[in-house]
Amino acid sequence: MHPAPDDRSHPDRSPADLSTVQLVERLTTQVSTLVRTEVGNALDEVKSKGTKLGVGIGISGAGALLLFLGTATLVATAVLGLATALDPWLAALIVAAALLVVGGILAAVGASKAKNAVPPAPAATVASVQRDVDTVNAARKGQHS
Repeated sequence: MHPAPDDRSHPDRSPADLSTVQLVERLTTQVSTLVRTEVGNALDEVKSKGTKLGVGIGISGAGALLLFLGTATLVATAVLGLATALDPWLAALIVAAALLVVGGILAAVGASKAKNAVPPAPAATVASVQRDVDTVNAARKGQHS
């Protein structure tokens, strides 16, 4: 006995008109298409976020380098300024201690902020998949009633 004609040639047929085999084939095709689409959407979203993140990091890195060089010049200026009133070694020690205290505080604050950061998840795709799951669950509950 041969199976009924392929349902893919009649996608507009009502599920009531289809055999169990055709319904399973339709479900398999639809689930496969849905999964491929959701995975593709997730990859597109992550790639887009990754590109934006890379550009932002590059620009921030250049800015950070210039800030570092400016800060180093200010540190040298502070040491030279204090060296007019104190011995040069003492001036350098005072400036270094102040920098270590400020740096330690900034590092602690930064570490705290980093711990609270959200991982870069594809939020739109997660929401779409959740809607798909909710739709399937609602349809299943409707059939069992």
